[in-house]
Amino acid sequence: MTTLSTNSRPTMGILGFGAFGRLMAQYLTAHFDIIAYDPALNTLPDGVVAGDLASAAAADIVVLAVPVYAMRDTVLAVVPHLQKGALLLDVGSVKMRVADVLRDLVPSDVEVIATHPLFGPQSAKTGLHGLKIALCPLRGARHLQVAAFLRALGLHVIMTTPERHDQDLAMVQGLTHLIAKVLSRMDAPPRRMSTRSFELICQAVDMVRDDAPEVFDAIELANPYAAEVRDRFFAEAKALERALALKAETTP
Repeated sequence: MTTLSTNSRPTMGILGFGAFGRLMAQYLTAHFDIIAYDPALNTLPDGVVAGDLASAAAADIVVLAVPVYAMRDTVLAVVPHLQKGALLLDVGSVKMRVADVLRDLVPSDVEVIATHPLFGPQSAKTGLHGLKIALCPLRGARHLQVAAFLRALGLHVIMTTPERHDQDLAMVQGLTHLIAKVLSRMDAPPRRMSTRSFELICQAVDMVRDDAPEVFDAIELANPYAAEVRDRFFAEAKALERALALKAETTP
């Protein structure tokens, strides 16, 4: 069985080598021989080799770093190349939909963990210490070993279920990206004349402003609990708008 010990060099295949795939490689090349596969692959960082889909999917540990909507097709392409006893993980923003795909399509002799790093390249640019990652064990017992390894990297590991993850993230991530999307569509905010609270809001917007459109779509549309949170948010905003309008009519 593949271990995550720093005394060995297991192979890791990363399928999808965009911004987050590169962030992973930055911190994991010290521990794994990394094979990257991405149809749009161009330059590679030191310690990473390019491979085709088959070679990346045949690694000891396989990480699916592709958009949620591409997950099913990617898994179908990967399954014929997975090795018995391999460990398969994803890093998507939504877990229930992905977990259903992984449970249904991945062979029973492959261990599976659905994960969600609760950070991105912007929030991790100064290091991983204290950042959070959610683990949803789906098959096998290696999630305990994975959790210990991630804690050694400085991450705060949260064990959860796909259902609880999506319930919590519908507000935590859904509202963050929704507000950021609205503010980014408005005129550029004043930066010289601002308060600390407004600057913090701007920082939050900046952290997600450059995320791929697929990330926003997955967070808002693929999470089954996101619509209810959006409806509540817009309803409260409308109620506040009506209350302010009423006060404006009665204020001298």
